[in-house]
Amino acid sequence: MTAGGQRVLPLAADLYGDLLDTSAPAQHGVRDYWPGLAMTVVAALAAAWLSDHYGAPRMLMGLLIGLAFNFANADARLHPGLGFASKTLLRWGIVIAGLQVTLWQIIDLGWASFLWIAAMVALVTTTGALAAKAMRLGPGFGVLAGGSVAICGASAALALSSVLGERRSSQAQLTLVLVTISAASALAMSLYPVIAHMIDLTDRQAGWLVGGSIHDVAQALGAGYSFSDEAGETAAIVKLTRVALLAPALAVVALVFPAEAGQRRDRIGLPWFVIGFLVLGAVNSFATLPAEALGWAKTATQSLLLLAVTAIGIRSPMNLLLNQGWRSAMPVIAATLVAFGLSLAAALLIA
Repeated sequence: MTAGGQRVLPLAADLYGDLLDTSAPAQHGVRDYWPGLAMTVVAALAAAWLSDHYGAPRMLMGLLIGLAFNFANADARLHPGLGFASKTLLRWGIVIAGLQVTLWQIIDLGWASFLWIAAMVALVTTTGALAAKAMRLGPGFGVLAGGSVAICGASAALALSSVLGERRSSQAQLTLVLVTISAASALAMSLYPVIAHMIDLTDRQAGWLVGGSIHDVAQALGAGYSFSDEAGETAAIVKLTRVALLAPALAVVALVFPAEAGQRRDRIGLPWFVIGFLVLGAVNSFATLPAEALGWAKTATQSLLLLAVTAIGIRSPMNLLLNQGWRSAMPVIAATLVAFGLSLAAALLIA
């Protein structure tokens, strides 16, 4: 392919989610990032205000407001800032999330519980992949949908998308998964505690059910504490164990989906943001950190992820999203049903 007498090389996807343009990269100064970042911050603040005042899921509000400003993506001046928010800020949010997980929380569950949770993550992710195959969707999209349900909702979707790359999971597909995940998680937060009461689950069993099946961390903990304090504590431990499996899940996905275009890599290393997640998780496990620092870390994680989700909504190609159709939601729905069934079985058998 040529342009103006010069050959234009095609885009190639790297292993960890960026589209690499083999032509000369554009150079951006600091001021080039401000327009896109300013719009992202304003939209994210609006999402946070709506969430705080009306109880709506913060991630879902950020995504919807971002989509409402999608028309602004036509302005190329916003692209550097939007790209920075949707990629770089996302990865730093994943790193800081390591301070919310400790090794001791996982050990307290016992080996049987840990193996069950690990098996659940694998089975739910596989369910998403199989459902995507049945719907004739790409395998990358199935892993994105199933892994998001299996691990930690929108956060996992963003991390998996970074590993899969845009050629395997497009911005339109990622947006659809985020919308479906957020809506399903909000519905589950309201419905699952009611089901737990209806079938007379104990506090620990109810915590296992919601912690093992609800997608996003905030909704899982909210559902647990709406049942009882003990259920909330159990839900937190189970849910954080799922979150801790994000790093090995990303490593497995990187192995299953190697570099494209015939490029062979003998060694596959972990992305830097995954290594950072593991390092901070280890620090939080073996060092006593001030409660105030942990509180700031939690706020920083939520803020960075909200900014990333909002930016993704703004820069999503809406025409491609509308062309996805109802079939694209089926991997998330199928994975959600399997996650609920496996979590209920765990609550009844090992809780």
